[in-house]
Amino acid sequence: MPRKKTSKKNSPATNPVFGLIEALFLANPFKAFNYRQVSKMLGITDKVTRALVNQALESMTKAGSIIELNRGKYKYNPELLADKILKTSVTGVVDMKQTGKAYISVPELDEDVFVAASNTGHALHGDTVKVHLFPMRKGRKTEGQIVEVVQRARTSFVGTVQISGKFAFLVPDDVSIPVDIFIPGESLRNARNGQKAIARMTDWPEHSKNPFGEIVQVLGQPGNNDVEMNSILATFDFPLQFKPETLKEAERIPVIISAEDIASRRDFRDLWTCTIDPPDAKDFDDALSLRKTEGGDWEVGVHIADVSHYVTPGTAIDSEAYDRGTSVYLVDRTIPMLPEKLSNLVCSLRPDEDKLCFSAVFIIDDKGTVLEEWYGKTIIRSKRRYSYEEVQQMIEGAEGDYKDQLMVLNRLATLLREERFRKGSIAFHSQEVKFILDEKGKPVDTYVKEQKEANMLIEDFMLLANRRVAELIGRKKDDKKPRTFVYRIHDEPNQEKLQKFSEFLNKLGYKMNTGSRKGLAKSFNNLFEQIAGKGEKTMIETIAIRTMAKAVYSTVNIGHYGLAFQHYTHFTSPIRRYPDLMVHRLLERYLAGKPSVNQNEFEKYCTHSSDMERKAVEAERASVKYKQAEYLQDKIGQSFNGLISGVSKWGIFVELEGSKCEGMISLKYLDDDFYYLDDDNYRVIGQHYGREFKLGAPLRIKVKHVDLQRKQMDFILDDSTSGMKPANRKA
Repeated sequence: MPRKKTSKKNSPATNPVFGLIEALFLANPFKAFNYRQVSKMLGITDKVTRALVNQALESMTKAGSIIELNRGKYKYNPELLADKILKTSVTGVVDMKQTGKAYISVPELDEDVFVAASNTGHALHGDTVKVHLFPMRKGRKTEGQIVEVVQRARTSFVGTVQISGKFAFLVPDDVSIPVDIFIPGESLRNARNGQKAIARMTDWPEHSKNPFGEIVQVLGQPGNNDVEMNSILATFDFPLQFKPETLKEAERIPVIISAEDIASRRDFRDLWTCTIDPPDAKDFDDALSLRKTEGGDWEVGVHIADVSHYVTPGTAIDSEAYDRGTSVYLVDRTIPMLPEKLSNLVCSLRPDEDKLCFSAVFIIDDKGTVLEEWYGKTIIRSKRRYSYEEVQQMIEGAEGDYKDQLMVLNRLATLLREERFRKGSIAFHSQEVKFILDEKGKPVDTYVKEQKEANMLIEDFMLLANRRVAELIGRKKDDKKPRTFVYRIHDEPNQEKLQKFSEFLNKLGYKMNTGSRKGLAKSFNNLFEQIAGKGEKTMIETIAIRTMAKAVYSTVNIGHYGLAFQHYTHFTSPIRRYPDLMVHRLLERYLAGKPSVNQNEFEKYCTHSSDMERKAVEAERASVKYKQAEYLQDKIGQSFNGLISGVSKWGIFVELEGSKCEGMISLKYLDDDFYYLDDDNYRVIGQHYGREFKLGAPLRIKVKHVDLQRKQMDFILDDSTSGMKPANRKA
């Protein structure tokens, strides 16, 4: 394309940063930058030179070498990149959709690469792949073709066996796996038609549409509760039982604490100590102790199960705990990270039993200020095990055991919480769906469990311990580099997502201050107060969480944005989280004055822990989704109230009141008009009559169909009882 003439003032010859900026865009041809980012990347800080950056960007835009996107961002002109991109390949991770198309997440690119179903080759969901990028087309997103599978995310798949003569197919449960696995007759291993099983992929011939595999384990009949829960665990690569060597090692661990161990620890057994957990909990990670000091302040002990005393590096127990990464909490069961002897007996802080702990002890005054702190190995004896419900009743006025002590803890926790919010912590709210199950594990009713003050009492002391431990190790001392440590980090939100969320809220009548970190936190907290009890509450909270980055583990500390902590770690749950076990080991090492550990090695451990945490969350959600589908399975044709929780070009997603079951009304079921997606306004609207279905709006639906294996629920409108009528025809 012809180039426009450049004025002498802004020409490459007279602007010293012109060449640097051009090289920057050429080195990052798919990324967009604003002038501040360009200045920062080039190390430019003075105002005069930054003005030259602005001039160069204007000049390059006029010349056509870069294009200006929305909100002052610039990107290399895609029309000039055709030859370059044809020869370019990138590596990323596959996000496969049910239709077979995929989006490849590439760290170097601002946006995902779209790959049509015909160009995905033999890649599957989660695989790391190499993608050849196509020439950029104006107004289109980056597209490409998968040319190589670099690493498989998994080779084992859970599904239903379909036998046809001398061969069979395994139809995967996971809807993101769009191909069935071909099983030769000799590889069926006694699996029968219709059974759930685990298949291992053995080969995928170049010209074959389907991968080949063999059955490695038969799970049983679909619909059986144990079979379905085990299927979910296997889908996310969580083992269904502990290895024999792990269990043997656990059996050899002594239950009785030796006199030598007791003598080497600070003794808290005479102090009032308690645990507060859900009523069905068995693995008690944490306990609180309380005593009044001679000076009139309060000594609060945060006592955490000393798992590192029993689980040492190089053992079978440690190896399997690392592989699992975390305990998994399905609807009807807990899959522990550690064998039951450790998680429920030896390490668990059970009442009226001596237990070994790693403790953080704080002296706190009546204003909630931490005056002193101490960290070290202890021995405790819990006087009472409480459920959250018991403590909540006492907070609300009921009498109970040791109420005075609990009320002191609650008052101090409230002061800590208020201070946290003053400093910019965001009060994200979460709701947890719970099921009442019959003896066969079938859901007969549902309810929503919300966090109350008793939960927050424990949470705020755990947050205090996690923050102060991270500060102890992570703060710079005498200009020395901090020692390698495991942090829980939370990055700042994506600015484009945040801007879009703010614009969406404006349309609903709410305002966000995105100008500063503190102003944004205050806006979020005010917003959550404003929407309490309103129909759009769940929808707005869900979108708010989606605008935020995900918290992960890392040795590179960037702070925790949501909590507004510069230093934060996970110290308080080593029975169920492997990173907490690493933190205990590192803290003990550094308290003993030993040198720092290898950062690269521990960063690898952190990445693995984050991956396993993500898988556990996905497994837990899948078990909830399955139980919700099972709950609606015998309610076909029944009507329910719900809220519109999402809109897409395929249909309207509706979340039902109470059960939180989410299903979709396909647009093909709306036959009174031609409906289309108005993405900018989060609504589906009728072209002729103007009837709209907007995010957050109430809706009455009927259950049309439930696909239990795919955990999908189909709804239709129930206009007869909703009171909703089509809008008047437009003139």
